[in-house]
Amino acid sequence: MTIDFGDLKNNYVSIAEAKKMSGLRLVLGAYTIPGPWRESCKGMFYVKGLSFTSTVTADSGKSDLDFGTADSQSELKAWTGQSSAPVAIWNGERPRYTWVDQLNLAERLQPEPSLIPQDMENRILMFGLINEIAGENGIAWLQRLILVEQAYEALPEGDDGRRLWDTIAVKYNYSPEAALVAKQKIITALNRLDEQLQSEQKKGEKYLVGGQLSALDIYTSCFIGMFKPMPANLCPMADGFRQVYENKDPKILKAVTSNLLAHRDYIYQTYLELPIVF
Repeated sequence: MTIDFGDLKNNYVSIAEAKKMSGLRLVLGAYTIPGPWRESCKGMFYVKGLSFTSTVTADSGKSDLDFGTADSQSELKAWTGQSSAPVAIWNGERPRYTWVDQLNLAERLQPEPSLIPQDMENRILMFGLINEIAGENGIAWLQRLILVEQAYEALPEGDDGRRLWDTIAVKYNYSPEAALVAKQKIITALNRLDEQLQSEQKKGEKYLVGGQLSALDIYTSCFIGMFKPMPANLCPMADGFRQVYENKDPKILKAVTSNLLAHRDYIYQTYLELPIVF
C-alpha cells in the first residue's frame, strides 16, 4: 500500500469519522508545525509505504505545544485513554501512543524494509538511543522544560499567555530545578548521537547503527528540527512557531553539529517526504 500524501491538511478527518473507519489511522495533532513525535511516526509508515488516514480532533489547537490540554482533547482521551499525539490505530486494535508501540506496529504491518536491526547488540543500542531522543526525559521532553522556563521569564504572573505554558509545565513535570539541568542533559545526548554517527562513518557507513536505515535515523533526523529546523522551503511550518523551534542557546547549537545536520539532510532527501507535508 502506498500513501498519496498530497496536501495532508486538507485530508484530515475528525476523530468521530476515524472511529468508523478500518485500516490505519494516525492522530497527528496540529498540522502547522513539525512536531518531532508526529513527524517521526509519519516517517516510519512513509518509509514502509503504508497508507493511513490522517486524523485530528475537531477542536485541536494550532500548536503541538498545546495539543493535549485538558479542555480541548476530550475526544482523543475518550478514544485512546490519553491526550497526546501521535496515536496509531490499526483496525479495532488498541491505540498505539508510544514510539515503541508505533514502531512495532509498523514492523508488523510491513516487515520490509525493517527499521529494527537484526543483531541484538545493535537493536539494544538503537532502542536505547531513541529513548534518549523521544522518551520521557529525552531531548524533546527536556527542551519543553527549557521553553517553559523561558516563557515564565518573559510573561508576568497573570498574563493570559501563561495558561498554555502552565498546562505544558504540568504535562512535562516542570520545575526550576529540572529546567536548570535540562540543557546539559540535551547537550550530552546530542554529543552521544554525534559520537555514534562518527563511529559508524569511520567504518564507511552512512547510518547510525547496523549499516542500514533504522528507526534511529528517522527519529534523530526529525528531532534535530526542534533545535535547528530546515529552511522554510523544505519545512514550511507556521511562521509564529519557527522562532520557538530555532534554538538560540550557543552551547546547544554547538552540539547540533554539522555532521548531525548533514545526516538529517541525507535521511530526508533519500527516504522522507520533502518538503515536509503537514
